[in-house]
Amino acid sequence: MALPTLKVERLYRQISNVLINCIKSAQFAPGEMIPSERDLSKQLGVSRSSIREALIALEITGWIEIRTGNGVYVSNPLPLQPVTQSEEEFSLQSLIKARQIYECTTAELAALNGTDDQREKLAEINHELTQLNINNDAFLEEDRRFHLMISEMTGNEVLRDMMEYLWDKRNSRRFVRLETHYTDTDFAREMNTDHQAITDAILARDAQGAKAAMQGHLQHVYDRLFSE
Repeated sequence: MALPTLKVERLYRQISNVLINCIKSAQFAPGEMIPSERDLSKQLGVSRSSIREALIALEITGWIEIRTGNGVYVSNPLPLQPVTQSEEEFSLQSLIKARQIYECTTAELAALNGTDDQREKLAEINHELTQLNINNDAFLEEDRRFHLMISEMTGNEVLRDMMEYLWDKRNSRRFVRLETHYTDTDFAREMNTDHQAITDAILARDAQGAKAAMQGHLQHVYDRLFSE
């Protein structure tokens, strides 16, 4: 007897499927506001951050509309053919946590191994970055240069390539939509305060300080996007 292959689904995808079934069964009608993140979290027994990630996926596929500050509504009309997600599936929460683990190490190594020329370059990039206080394409490009420069300062080209790989994952539609809904005009300014602390520690060759500053920075990102 041939047994079916079992498919392991991400938690956010499991939650999405539950909510889609609620919409299809008219438990949540088109145009109707669905329960809050807090209520869904209690009913499904999962974290609000997982609910939020599921809602982002549902919005991209056309099932719901997130009206920031006003609730989440079932699309009206419902999508005739829901958009399929062609991009690689991964948890957005896991992406930030992976970066936190990884970049704490690169910041520490950058403080220890960076050359004088690289330290000067990092200071220049940080200066350019801190002039940008709006979370737009220009800010994100300088932010990318900042994090890649730190990984380059480790002296290990593989670590640099790995940083580029992790950074590029933030270009997923789900991450971009999440950031659009849950960051505001102060986001870039807050991030630049962190960038300055990271830069100061690396320039001072303070490995533990650089590690702690990077840990705090990516925790701030996580808290802003997935705050309970």
